[in-house]
Amino acid sequence: QVKLVESGGGLVQAGDSLRLSCTASGRTFSSYDMGWLRQAPGKDREFVAAITWSGGSTYYGDYVRGRFTVSRDNANNTLYLQMNSLKPEDTAVYYCARGPTNHIVRGGPIEYWGQGTQVTVSS
Repeated sequence: QVKLVESGGGLVQAGDSLRLSCTASGRTFSSYDMGWLRQAPGKDREFVAAITWSGGSTYYGDYVRGRFTVSRDNANNTLYLQMNSLKPEDTAVYYCARGPTNHIVRGGPIEYWGQGTQVTVSS
């Protein structure tokens, strides 16, 4: 069983930055694609960013491209999401996920989810 634990969320002002982390249990983190999705109140969960197992390829939702950066540290089983120039519309619960990048990007089956971390951006 794999456990994903997110951290780093909080309350910030528009224009600020945050870095989310997701630490995975187990020894196989480096073998799997990972990503971030988010869900705002009253809205469907949406794709934010994904990264292949090696870190060689990254993918972003249109609304975060250029502002957010996904990265990973396979030696420490950790996935990151650097979020810059935050906007009030980025307010959501952010989830770490393990699964093929095409599933993360297009809403296919996800193997494991984290519990989520709240990000709130005030105007």
